[in-house]
Amino acid sequence: MDRRSLIKHAGIAGVLAAGAAPAVHAQAAIRWRLASSFPKALDTIYGAAEVFAKGVKDMSGGKLEISVHPGGELMPAFGVVDGVQQGTVECAHTAPYYFHGKDETFAIGTAIPFGLNSRQLTAWFYDGNGMKLMREFYKEYNIVNFPGGNTGAQMGGWYRKEIKSKDDIKGLKMRIGGFAGRVLTMMGGVPQNIPGGEIYQALEKGTIDATEWVGPYDDEKLGFQKVAKNYYYPGWWEGGAQLDFYINQKAFDALTPELKAIVESAASYAHTEMQARYDARNPAALKRLVAGGAKVLPFPKDVMDEAFKHSMALYDELNTKNPKWKKVYEDYSSFRKDQNLWFRFTEAQFDRYMQSAKL
Repeated sequence: MDRRSLIKHAGIAGVLAAGAAPAVHAQAAIRWRLASSFPKALDTIYGAAEVFAKGVKDMSGGKLEISVHPGGELMPAFGVVDGVQQGTVECAHTAPYYFHGKDETFAIGTAIPFGLNSRQLTAWFYDGNGMKLMREFYKEYNIVNFPGGNTGAQMGGWYRKEIKSKDDIKGLKMRIGGFAGRVLTMMGGVPQNIPGGEIYQALEKGTIDATEWVGPYDDEKLGFQKVAKNYYYPGWWEGGAQLDFYINQKAFDALTPELKAIVESAASYAHTEMQARYDARNPAALKRLVAGGAKVLPFPKDVMDEAFKHSMALYDELNTKNPKWKKVYEDYSSFRKDQNLWFRFTEAQFDRYMQSAKL
């Protein structure tokens, strides 16, 4: 090969090499870490993050991979907001109401006492103003949020002693999630905020007198029935508890439009999948708990009335003290009023009939 031909071919090879390098670089996978607030043993609530991560990887063809880490592995279960805000991790899966101490508005993202049920909350987020209002709130924390599952209406928890009236709440030391502790305090109780993986030991040792978690399927796994037999309903503080995926704003903004759409789609699928798992698995778990000696009891009416009264008083107080809360809650409460009017004629009436019918 003569010198001129050599230069010509070397030049073409150089151009090809220069063009190939960016293409190879563009195909490198983006890797995120997700910090969960939940123990791995809870395949429903922790599992939603795994469903999300798998969906992202599958739909992106491996362009975006997310490793999922249980509470305490990368950071404390209740440290995930700080982790995402500061960029220590790219994303988290958690219950927003754990962070009501930062601002009460966080609680609306999960559940507040006597709030929306799961379908109503999903409607508020996806077709009402919920997503818009919560996104505005989360901006100051550098967080982009996506609904990440719902437990449905929860049980009211496990108690060493029976609750026969509102007087039995006075002095009761209870593990209770998030915002409901404020109402329990107003009723004379003593709330404790304990991560899921540490509750059994606290109940067994008598550090607490009662605990709530979610419902039969998870509660059975955590073993609460072994140390407290009285199982009350309903969880008036969680008529439909929503989980969220929190994503660091900078990390999300760096994604292509395609990957952003994949993240949103995977979160929506995980949101649906989680509630389906709870609805499908809770009935059999409840039967097993009852067969094992659990006493399933309704809260006395005066307990419900007392809790409702204090909840509404708390919301009125927050409306005067916290403008961020007021902005979100005014829209939320208006939506709740219309939803309950509608459900009264449809879902509630149908459910009451079907639950009394002999099937």
